[in-house]
Amino acid sequence: MTIRFLFITLIFILVRNTIFGQTKQDSTEIRQAALDYIESQHLPNPSQMERALHPRMVKRTFWKDKATGKDYLRETSTESMILLAESYNKNGDKFPSSPKKEVKILDASERTASVKLIADEWIDYMHIVKLNGTWKIVNVLWQFNDTKQH
Repeated sequence: MTIRFLFITLIFILVRNTIFGQTKQDSTEIRQAALDYIESQHLPNPSQMERALHPRMVKRTFWKDKATGKDYLRETSTESMILLAESYNKNGDKFPSSPKKEVKILDASERTASVKLIADEWIDYMHIVKLNGTWKIVNVLWQFNDTKQH
């Protein structure tokens, strides 16, 4: 029974990897794209941010208009994020000395992945795509841990 179970488990793993095609290298590269995104803000390092993002990436969050009290979606582009990486933490005072950067791959297939990045003050949900052999972030939906900050 044990040998049979091991054989069936091995077949399942082989079939799963053949069908879904996501490799250990892909997991490493997906994780690195998410780390490049957050670490580029820590350092600051705009080229690291640029390496992580697809040129047409869109980052969104909900925000509250102070005048009307209504919620709306706020969007940021790749260009804005590269500028942010260059200037946001220029004085080195925006993050703790050992910033939190927990990356969880929620789902991954051969060319797409969903990732959750847990940072100090916020959470980012990312869609990452493999184009021309490189994993790039194409969508980010984020929120502060304390949603009253929005």
